[in-house]
Amino acid sequence: MFESSHPFAFFDYVRVPYAVEESAAAHDLPAGTGVLRGADRAATGGRVLLWSRSGPGRAPRASRAGRFRLDGFTMAGHLRRGNPDAELRSHGSGWHPAEPILDGKGRRIASVWRDEKGSVFLPFDPGEVMHVLWSEKYTSLGARAAATRLARTAAVRGYYAVRPLLPRGTQLRMRRAFARSQDPAESFPAWPVEHSLHDMYDWLLATVAGVAGEPVPWIAPWPDGKEWAMVLSHDVETQAGVDDMELLRADERSRGYRSGWNFVPERYDVTDAVRSAVTGDGCEVGVHGLRHDGRDLASRHLLEQRLPEIRRHADAWGAVGFRSPATQRAWELMSMLGFDYDSSYTDTDPYEPQPGGCCSYLPFFVEDTVELPITLPQDHTLFEILQHRTGRTWVDKAHEIRRRGGLVLVLSHPDYARNPHAAAAWRELLEEFEHDSTRWQPLPHEAASWWRERAASDLRREGDGWVVSGPAAERASVRVTGAPEPAPAQGR
Repeated sequence: MFESSHPFAFFDYVRVPYAVEESAAAHDLPAGTGVLRGADRAATGGRVLLWSRSGPGRAPRASRAGRFRLDGFTMAGHLRRGNPDAELRSHGSGWHPAEPILDGKGRRIASVWRDEKGSVFLPFDPGEVMHVLWSEKYTSLGARAAATRLARTAAVRGYYAVRPLLPRGTQLRMRRAFARSQDPAESFPAWPVEHSLHDMYDWLLATVAGVAGEPVPWIAPWPDGKEWAMVLSHDVETQAGVDDMELLRADERSRGYRSGWNFVPERYDVTDAVRSAVTGDGCEVGVHGLRHDGRDLASRHLLEQRLPEIRRHADAWGAVGFRSPATQRAWELMSMLGFDYDSSYTDTDPYEPQPGGCCSYLPFFVEDTVELPITLPQDHTLFEILQHRTGRTWVDKAHEIRRRGGLVLVLSHPDYARNPHAAAAWRELLEEFEHDSTRWQPLPHEAASWWRERAASDLRREGDGWVVSGPAAERASVRVTGAPEPAPAQGR
């Protein structure tokens, strides 16, 4: 449907059909500019999308790094500065600054440019924005953010250094005091839900549809015509958690839910009987770090030391998924773990020892690892730190993600299931969606496998419609911008 001078990461992610063609490149544009056009030149009327390409070791000339606002959503990355009018004239006439791009104080610092035909110039790279948000590099983009991240990193390391010496009550008082000092309404990503990245996806789809002159097809996120996904996962932190697993699992089982259970191999005895009970009940076993001491991903050196034992336990358990204790994460290290999927990133969480968030309530790839982000606040955060008394935050956010067709991935701990407020909230969440026929409720490894199949599949035009080819063909659906309902796809 489209031809592009360079790979267009946004299309790769949402699975819009396009081809990289050298003939699509415009040799009279400056280096670092990408050109995207509809393959049907008659339908496009000569319209193109130009974007300022960025990437590792390559930033737009005269660029500014940081966070910016466009059309109500927040982006982060390199923003090309200056007036591009002279450079755009060879691709049309009547170019003018259209949508303003604003800094944190609401000042216009750049613009999306449009011409009289409807061509568009983006002074940023959508692919870089996606990567910067997924990887949380926005927390260190720019001098001020970098200084803040260094201070937070030092605080996290200090906390974990003294944590083993602190009584449980002292740990909770420290976390609660820190939480009271935070104002999540003023932070980015916003808590408990941040829509910016997904708003950018919608804006881009509408923009490229305007360039193409026709609706744009893409592969729906979920299989079998399901509109959203719900994954239940549990981290078992202590032997007490092992003993209390049934406090959570009984409510799930009675309502037909399945879940993933992550165990710590060198903190307590993870017996064959415990693992067999989990898998025999239709659930899944994963690895929750090595010792639950916050050090697995503290550095490449420590990870290399611990990785053989982590892998040995994973292989013995048949585990293909990993979650790090305290959701510790480092983008450059995650793929070294060698798991099929990871689930250590939150979409937004200012209250964790490593605050931040990937801003996504859809899966994505970290190198070759599927990342399944945690998209509901953790039970420990809600009921132990913030001391909520109901599950409305869980239910309300789940409905928001459901409305946007995302992944509701909840993490709860049997270690805290004796808290009556947490137990009641868990039942409330399960009951709310128990009979929702639009929901897909996979195990974590099934969600990751589907995401791989989807990423390896393509769309092609057949007659007046589109069909999916590749490993997702039999289960995939096609969505089209402007269409209210998913359209079933025929497998090829």
